[in-house]
Amino acid sequence: MKVAAFALAAALPLTVTAGGFSLRSSDLDAARPIPEKHVFKGFGCEGGNVSPALEWKGAPQGTKSFALTVYDPDAPTGSGWWHWLVINIPATTTQLEAGAGDAAAGKLPAGALQTRTDFGSTGWGGPCPPKGDKPHHYIFTIHALKTDKIDLPADAPAAMVGYMINANRLAKASFTAHYGRK
Repeated sequence: MKVAAFALAAALPLTVTAGGFSLRSSDLDAARPIPEKHVFKGFGCEGGNVSPALEWKGAPQGTKSFALTVYDPDAPTGSGWWHWLVINIPATTTQLEAGAGDAAAGKLPAGALQTRTDFGSTGWGGPCPPKGDKPHHYIFTIHALKTDKIDLPADAPAAMVGYMINANRLAKASFTAHYGRK
């Protein structure tokens, strides 16, 4: 299994490559916090809650679908916080446009399924760390899978989604962005 190292590049767009498999975002910059338009709206945060644009390339041979996860290991929960989970992204897909995390926008490819985040609902839930915490790290990961479909309902918990992703993963590419509140 190929795994991308967690690294931060200093220029736009944020990109990390692992054995030719790479994930990038033209909306995020490792040298700056995640922009407010991507921050959660709720829990005391006033962001736009728009998922960033993402693009990937170089998936390994045999990839039949993709899954996307966004995870905050710094959340004060004892187990981190899942901000976005998307499964069953067709193997022909190589990007998600900004705002794809809003189910009402209809920007996900046919067949893709957003599952329940730790906010208790499906779709993108942007950063919203507690005031005064050090900036949190948000790990964006695209997973190349050896199966066409993960058969789970939209309300499946993140742990079950993660289990199924790991059981079917051929490779993954990740990058880490950050955000904090004063």
